Amino acid sequence: MLIWFVVLYLLASIAIGLFAATRVHNAKDFAVAGRSLPLPVVTATVFATWFGAEAIFGVSATFVQDGLHGVVADPFGASMCLVIAGIFYGTKIYKLNVLTLGDFFRMRYNRTVEILTTLCIVVSYLGWVSAQIKALGLVFNVVTDGAISQEMGMVLGTAIVLTYTTFGGMFSVAILDFVQMAVVMGGMLFIGYLVSGMTGGVEAVVAHASAAGKLDFFPTGTWVEWLAFIAAWMTMMLGSIPQQDVFQRITSAKSARVAIMASVLGGTIYFCFTFVPMFIAYAATLINPEQFNGLIATDSQLVLPTLVMQHTPVFAQAVFFGAVLAAIMACSSATLLAPSVSFSENILRNVFPDVNDRELLRMMRITMVCFAGVVLTFALNSESSIFEMVENAYKITLAGAFVPLFFGAYWSRATTQGALCAIIGGVGSWLVIELLVGEASLVPPQLIGLGISILGMVAGSLLPQRIGRPTPHEDIHHALHHRAAAETHHAADHPHHH
Repeated sequence: MLIWFVVLYLLASIAIGLFAATRVHNAKDFAVAGRSLPLPVVTATVFATWFGAEAIFGVSATFVQDGLHGVVADPFGASMCLVIAGIFYGTKIYKLNVLTLGDFFRMRYNRTVEILTTLCIVVSYLGWVSAQIKALGLVFNVVTDGAISQEMGMVLGTAIVLTYTTFGGMFSVAILDFVQMAVVMGGMLFIGYLVSGMTGGVEAVVAHASAAGKLDFFPTGTWVEWLAFIAAWMTMMLGSIPQQDVFQRITSAKSARVAIMASVLGGTIYFCFTFVPMFIAYAATLINPEQFNGLIATDSQLVLPTLVMQHTPVFAQAVFFGAVLAAIMACSSATLLAPSVSFSENILRNVFPDVNDRELLRMMRITMVCFAGVVLTFALNSESSIFEMVENAYKITLAGAFVPLFFGAYWSRATTQGALCAIIGGVGSWLVIELLVGEASLVPPQLIGLGISILGMVAGSLLPQRIGRPTPHEDIHHALHHRAAAETHHAADHPHHH
């Protein structure tokens, strides 16, 4: 019964995704849904950015083990990221009318910066998408009671997500996110309601967690602990701002105002809602302490699915796994789309400068299939937990892409030379410390990378320029306004004057 329900749900998802594909006529439709989406759809897709495998299995498992202190990166950092990114993209980048973040780097600096930052962004997706695929494998394995192995489940999950995303692009992602978020929220709240009935209500669970010290947020120890705490927070909050999927979801809004409102709303809903799976997982330790404390010691990611499979009726299981699949598929479709669009637009297009729009669209689709293959291989061979995969994903963008993006938008004196120093210094120092010192480093390696990246940007921009002519900020805005004017249908009615 449960398996049939899940199969039907998956088929319905593919059908909706393929229906959305009929709206894709060019690369812009594929990448940012033709910048036409209304507030409710953008809010749902912003919420879905993070509400995937990690929010359901990863965060809840980490909370049961380490309490609130352990989940500072997500939801605290992650929800702040959505709010900051929305305001930043809405005010600064929406009006540039670009497809990818790489386009901004090219216009603000030069092609070298565009290629280096795009590589940072694309590489960061490996861990993030792998985490989603790993979770799909876990779900298929639990739902079929072991009939489908986790590895087989990963292959199956990748094939399903790839099918509708390759055809429908951002339209499929957005429409499915909207449908799937309704399923997720309903499903999670229903399970939460059932579980609170078994534990004597919400207050009882909260009181127990509080007594066990699980609600202590700030670290109590030395400055080393504080640094690790701040690093986890900042990695997620700032490291995921220069991310193509966050950018794509926010800039697919039909206006800058919708972009800003949707990201603030989506981030807020995400923050509040992540506490539902945390509550459910913690409640499990009250329902059957012996069984679940044993699971926490061996594989804490199994706490939630095991609780649902063994302690709730079949209908609740169907709702829960439907919701989980919805969340993971919403997350993985967009995270497959984002790096593929970036790679095609900002790297392959430099190799083949003469491609027309139709060929660019084909290139994006082929890249996506290849990227899915690489990610699947990585997921099958990786030992990390879902939470670790996601946390590690943003270290490279924090060290390499955040500073050129932020300074490029807000500091008129930022130059190409500064950007190159920031990228090479930030990624280089982070990699060296990560590889040579690793866990033993007192200051987290990605924080050192961020610091050196800022230093590189400031010093490289203020010292005599050796690389290219520094482009004055005004020139860029002038050029961008002309480009935006050329691309809008109203160019004739609203000429841009400077």
